Amino acid sequence: MTASPTLPAPPFEVVHQLDGWELLWARLTPRPTPPEAVASMRAEAARVARQRFGVEGLATHPVTVELRRLFRAAGADPTRYRPSSEALLRRLLKGEELPAISPLVDLNNSLSARLGVPCCVMDERSLEPPYGLRRGAAGEEYESLKGPFRLEGKPLLVDVRGPCDVPITGSQRVKVTPGTESAWLVAYLPAAAIRAETAAAELRGLLDAAPVAACEPIAASR
Repeated sequence: MTASPTLPAPPFEVVHQLDGWELLWARLTPRPTPPEAVASMRAEAARVARQRFGVEGLATHPVTVELRRLFRAAGADPTRYRPSSEALLRRLLKGEELPAISPLVDLNNSLSARLGVPCCVMDERSLEPPYGLRRGAAGEEYESLKGPFRLEGKPLLVDVRGPCDVPITGSQRVKVTPGTESAWLVAYLPAAAIRAETAAAELRGLLDAAPVAACEPIAASR
């Protein structure tokens, strides 16, 4: 897929305190989509992920290698706290499928699987810019989708209200619900292995196949 022209900055401040990352930002407004189109998107994403990463190639794939390096640089052991994308790919490579959760989450998971990078989708109502990407501090934790989660030494996305996502497990505070009217999708990209323009092209392709949301803008912070 051909990369798009250079992406603009997001319409808010994002301060990067961790080197080596690019963040793709995409504002999503949900719209009705036939369930079969969403199911097809998930199935195709799983197929592409298996082809790109392969059972033998996941650990040595440049995206995986660079993600692990960036996790270590932040202070996290990626063999203990795997990037959410690596955990997802391991399940797909064992023969599992992407589960049906909700259209926006399915889009998020499909993008993560195809790119091999962590992605999150967050209800815009729960967010308050500006944002920062930094290392989790001593004593920080949040209520993740799997329960209390310690954030110290993890790559961490924060807003004015505090921690809002870590690319290992998502936050209860920002999760999308059936009442979500707009959301921000964020992809955590290791800049040495994949660029935001490439990720944006993948996202546009997914939305062409399953238009689960209007998407404007698509931006990148570095």
